[in-house]
Amino acid sequence: MPKSKVRKKTAYTPPANKNTAVKVRAQGPSHPVYLAVMFGLMLLGLAWIVVNYLAGHRIDFLAELGNWNFAIGFALMITGLLMTMRWR
Repeated sequence: MPKSKVRKKTAYTPPANKNTAVKVRAQGPSHPVYLAVMFGLMLLGLAWIVVNYLAGHRIDFLAELGNWNFAIGFALMITGLLMTMRWR
């Protein structure tokens, strides 16, 4: 069987107009109040849904809200989860 020709690769040359790296200021850890609010919102949303399931029919304003209780509880939890993206 005939042997195929080996192709020579040209050496890689980086582009001439290379951008220089920009130093970013290091940020410190998050404030403890931020952490308390973040975890507090997640727990408050969970507690809202649990209370709705257990005693929603006995509490007047929860009974009036009906299925909006799920939207309120999940909105609180999602807000807390979105805050985790800024947590350092």
